Amino acid sequence: MDFKQFFSIIKGKKIAMLGLGVSHTQLIFDFLRQGAKVYACDRREREQIGPIADKLEAAGAKLRLGEGYLDNLEVDVIFRTPGMNYHLPELEAARKRGIAVTSEMEVFFDLCPATVFGVTGSDGKTTTTTLIAKMLEAEGKRVFIGGNIGTPLLPEIEKITADDFVVVELSSFQLISMRKSPDVAVITNIAPNHLDVHKDMDEYIEAKKNILLHQNAFSRTVLNRDNEITEELRPNARGQLLGFSMTKKLNNGAWLNKDGVLHMAYRGIDVPVIDRKEIAVVGDHNVENYLAAITAVWGYVSIKSIKKVAHEFRGVEHRIEHVRTLDGVDYYNDSIASSPTRTLAALKAFDRPLILLAGGYDKHIPFEPMVEELIKKVKVLYLSGDTADRIEASVKASPDYKGKPEIIKTENLAQSVDLAHKAAKEGDAVLLSPASASFDAFKNFAERGRYFKELVNKL
Repeated sequence: MDFKQFFSIIKGKKIAMLGLGVSHTQLIFDFLRQGAKVYACDRREREQIGPIADKLEAAGAKLRLGEGYLDNLEVDVIFRTPGMNYHLPELEAARKRGIAVTSEMEVFFDLCPATVFGVTGSDGKTTTTTLIAKMLEAEGKRVFIGGNIGTPLLPEIEKITADDFVVVELSSFQLISMRKSPDVAVITNIAPNHLDVHKDMDEYIEAKKNILLHQNAFSRTVLNRDNEITEELRPNARGQLLGFSMTKKLNNGAWLNKDGVLHMAYRGIDVPVIDRKEIAVVGDHNVENYLAAITAVWGYVSIKSIKKVAHEFRGVEHRIEHVRTLDGVDYYNDSIASSPTRTLAALKAFDRPLILLAGGYDKHIPFEPMVEELIKKVKVLYLSGDTADRIEASVKASPDYKGKPEIIKTENLAQSVDLAHKAAKEGDAVLLSPASASFDAFKNFAERGRYFKELVNKL
């Protein structure tokens, strides 16, 4: 089915868009123009949504707002927002009544004529997605990038051709209901995450598996050979299976040798690609992201294009982003670190005294994975938010804890920044890497990161 057939099918249909976020707002206008009857549904009240509510209504959408926005939805199709629990009782009830429940990304995959690269994982997926897109662009390809990275792709469907390339970041919430997989599927790693929403770790892993389960013999699967869970997924690959590793030489995929050179082994030929010292962004986790990206694009781009990106790419906002240097102290924004494994990667990227700001919304995942490195690297730990007590308990429960780092609980991020500024000495780094989600105090990690940068720049 192409987009013309799709728009013909939805004409006159009643469609409920659940959640008036970035992706759905544009889709509502598009679907209305195609003759669909659209219900714009959101838990927020009209005054919280703001002027966009008036614009949607003026365009012909029917608004369903407030706590009961999911009650008795009598429509033909429901588009759920990616962050919405797939097993929400109201959605289960809708399915039983014969209502189709889908998402923007599912429909996009059904209609997209281009070659699609998809990236998922617990950590590193945004950077890896960005690297793949930039490498393809450096080769002169026309690239569309989106998915969980923040840009809706379905509104772009009429512009995309078979000669184009699409690179999408896919979360477990998007993947849980996917029944089509990308041409090139990358799983950066899998570690406990989002257990506040998923029923258990098994459901989380099963959702991630959907990125490769629906591939065919002409597809490519790229898996982390250093991650125990992704290793177990290898028998599920349907097409070409490649890997990447920081720790061992591979016969099929990208690997890092003991001299710090990234190699690519492919069809019996092993090629040195780039020295890690040439990569502009710091940290082992970023070397790992490059290995994943190189494996994904091998055969699509030249080594010249890979090197160009490595030399020029300075990182993605909110990912160990240098904010400023003040009185010999460097301040870094790693707000993306919404899990302990992300914070662990950030800690490993530094070889000097750290003052760490952590804590936030509780996703019910263990903090133990980061504790050993935290005790080694951090001299003062400022904790705020819902997870402050749990992080403190995890650190103090470690046999390595001998009273250091000093642990100070604060009322909020602003107080943590203020106290860290007063405690920091020349040569220190102050790092916001929360190991927790942001929803206890912020809309998302980006809002938290921007607020942190605002606080630091006011010091």
